[in-house]
Amino acid sequence: MKITISGKNMTVSEELRTMVVKKLGKLDKYFSANTEAIVRLSVEKERQKVEVTIPVKGKIIRSEEVSNDMYNSIDLAQESIERQLRKYKKKIIDRKQNAGNFQPAYIEEDYGADEEEKIQIVRNKRFDIKPMYPEDACVEMELLGHSFYVFMNAETDQINVVYKRKGNTYGLIEPED
Repeated sequence: MKITISGKNMTVSEELRTMVVKKLGKLDKYFSANTEAIVRLSVEKERQKVEVTIPVKGKIIRSEEVSNDMYNSIDLAQESIERQLRKYKKKIIDRKQNAGNFQPAYIEEDYGADEEEKIQIVRNKRFDIKPMYPEDACVEMELLGHSFYVFMNAETDQINVVYKRKGNTYGLIEPED
């Protein structure tokens, strides 16, 4: 696996770089040698954050972990990726597609998800979607006290989602044309 490491608001020391390669190197048993992992280390006040992104055949395996110690965040990110790989193996590797990003041993191994780990949809909501502008959708979201809001964009007649971001800002998710 190829690992690309970058830092935000910090310089990545050789010691940190070695630690990332050592920890994420444990994921080699899952991925082929040409798979690329993108690691971004950042520091914000007391928060030590590690973001790991591994694009594989149209899907993205991602982990974002924060703690007060960068080495701990690296450990947590590596464990999170492994947990995702075991838990969602059948969904990550679509048998119809080429599983070239993965090691044959990983593809053949049966991890058997526990009952607790299976995805369960416990509630289903239905509601009318009325056309509105993204700014109006943000107001509706705030009034409901939710962190996201699904609406039909009055400008495009497509389903969009607005969501609350850090720092009291908002994001808009739109389908590609």
